[in-house]
Amino acid sequence: MSTNASESASPIGVDALPECAPHDPHPRASRLKVPAYACDVHAHVCGPRDRFPLVSNRLYNPPQAPLAEYRHMLDTLGIERGVLVQPSVYGTDNRAMLEALALDPERLRAVAVLPFDVSADEVQRLHALGVRGVRCNIVDLKDGKGQLPLAGLRMLAGTIAPLGWHIEFLMHVNEFPDLDAQLGALPVPLVFGHLGYVPTHLGRTDGFEALLRLAKAHKAWIKLTAPYRLTGEAMPYPSTLAAAQRLLDEVPQRLMWGSDWPHVFIRSAMPNDGDLFNLFLDWIGDRDLLDTVLVRNPAHVYGF
Repeated sequence: MSTNASESASPIGVDALPECAPHDPHPRASRLKVPAYACDVHAHVCGPRDRFPLVSNRLYNPPQAPLAEYRHMLDTLGIERGVLVQPSVYGTDNRAMLEALALDPERLRAVAVLPFDVSADEVQRLHALGVRGVRCNIVDLKDGKGQLPLAGLRMLAGTIAPLGWHIEFLMHVNEFPDLDAQLGALPVPLVFGHLGYVPTHLGRTDGFEALLRLAKAHKAWIKLTAPYRLTGEAMPYPSTLAAAQRLLDEVPQRLMWGSDWPHVFIRSAMPNDGDLFNLFLDWIGDRDLLDTVLVRNPAHVYGF
C-alpha cells in the first residue's frame, strides 16, 4: 500500500479474494544459541477482522495472526526483540499494529504506513509509542503498482527526519536501474525488504547493483527476509543463495534479518519458522557477523 493511497476499510467482498494460509503454530528451535538482544525486524500482526476492518482495495485476506502467537515464535527461537510492520491490508489504519505494540513496548518497535502529509505532531505521538519508520509498499497494490511516489516521499522524509526515522520500501529493485539516483538524496535512512525483492530467474540486474551502491554509501539497510518470495523453489530455496551471498560479501554491515511472520500471501508451501531461521544461520556462518545482523544493526535502526 503506497503511503498516499486512498482507501476505504470494509470487510465486504472477503469471499472474492484469496484466503492466506495460516502460519505453522509449531516452530522448531534454532540449531544455535541466539545472541542476547537478537531482533526479528519484519513481522505482521493481523486480526481480528471484526475489530480491524480490511481495506477494500487489498489483494488478499490475511490469516489470523495475534501477538501472542508471534511472541511464542520468538520465544521458541530465543529472539528477544521484534519489529512489527504495517501490512498492506490495513492501509493507513495502524490500530491493530499499535495495539500490539502497546502490549509489549519494551520488546517491540514498529513501522507504520502514513499519509505523505502527516503532521509533525502525529509523528511525535507515534514515536512515543515505539514507531521508528514509515513503509512505502509499491508491490501489493491494485493501483500505482511499481511506481515510486517521489514527490510524496520527499515531503514525508522532511517530516520524519528530525526523529531519525527511516523509510522502508517493499519494491522490486530490479524495476529501478537508477534507484540510487532516485532515492539517494532523501534525508533519511532507507530500508529494503526481501533482499531487494528480485526474482531469482532474472539473475543480476542493474537495480540490484544500484541497491548495493546505496548500501555501500551507508544510505540503505537491507533485510534478509522471505526468500520464498523470490523463487518458486521449495525450501531451502537454493537459487536465492547467490543474492544472499553477494549481500553478505559486499555489504555485511548493512544487513538485518526478519522472519516475515506470518508469511502472508505466500505462493509456496508454508515454511516452519525454525527452518527459516536455520536457513539464515546457514547463510551467515560467522558469529561476529551474526551479532551485527541480529543485534547491533537492529538496535541502531529501531532505537532499542
